[in-house]
Amino acid sequence: MKISKKVVALIIAALLALSVVVFAQVIRPYKNGTVWAITYVRMKPGMERAYLDFLAVDWKREQEALKKDGNIISYNVLSTEEHSPNDFNLMLMTEYKDLATMEANEDKEDSLGQQLFGNDQKQMQAYRERLEIREILGDRLGREIILEQKKR
Repeated sequence: MKISKKVVALIIAALLALSVVVFAQVIRPYKNGTVWAITYVRMKPGMERAYLDFLAVDWKREQEALKKDGNIISYNVLSTEEHSPNDFNLMLMTEYKDLATMEANEDKEDSLGQQLFGNDQKQMQAYRERLEIREILGDRLGREIILEQKKR
């Protein structure tokens, strides 16, 4: 009985050692890059100028302050074609170093919003006013994939 337990233990140890070698040989042709928070917006007809004015002043001021504080890496605004009357026509994109950095800085971002735009009630009122000129259709997080050929 003792011999069979030793044999089983040796077989398990050999399998574990072999699996570590196989695991170590997994080579991915990419590495994870930065994380993007993307907001999909539909500017209401005839209100494009009003919303773009908001973006050029207030939104940009906030993004620049976040960038200066090191909370974000960059930001972009992309105009898109609509494929249906209810489709988005603008994408607001904010780039973070990684998910951990994004989550760790949420309180700092909230505090900065208070400094730039006032207390929660003022911010909610401004949000209600922007509902007249645009509609937020959704938010997504995306991670950049950096492709790199690796030797095997």
